[in-house]
Order: sequence, then C-alpha cells, then structure tokens
Amino acid sequence: MSTLSSSSTDAEVWAAYDDNASYQEDSSRTQALLFQTACRILARRLPLSGGRDGQSFSRESLREEAQAAQAWLNANPGSSGAGSSRVRFGDFRDFRD
Repeated sequence: MSTLSSSSTDAEVWAAYDDNASYQEDSSRTQALLFQTACRILARRLPLSGGRDGQSFSRESLREEAQAAQAWLNANPGSSGAGSSRVRFGDFRDFRD
C-alpha cells in the first residue's frame, strides 16, 4: 500500500514527488510507482496551473511525468515478476522426449 493517501498533506506529497523523482537513476520500480502516485495527487490538488518555490507546474505536465514513469515501468519489469506488466507463456512446440 502506498504511503500517500487522501490524508497526506501537500508537504508530504511534494516530499514524495521530490524524493522519488530519481527512480530512473536509482533503477527503482518502487520509487517510480510512488512518483506516479504523487503526480496524480498533485494533478488533482493543483489548480489548472500553479507554482511552488518560484517554479510553475500544470496538471498536464504532471500527467506527462506520470506517463513517463509508466513507460519506464513498462520497459523495466521487475525481476521477480511481481508488479510486472509483461506476461510470459511456456511454449512446448519443440519439446522432445
């Protein structure tokens, strides 16, 4: 279960956004998923465009970042198969006794 929820403060959501933005550098699926969640919450909470510490954000830019994280997740499936969106099937066409 995610550490972010409807009861998370804006500061907590921004912290999760900042802390997990390095998911690619860290090669972390967990961070990518948390980053996506933070993007979705921020996109819903922000007005059509907003700012923080002199930087401006829009809902669309946050959605694009969440989509980029999803693309990274799709390209980097988990090694254990947990959370992986890829499905593999066995093929016994060339099986011999």
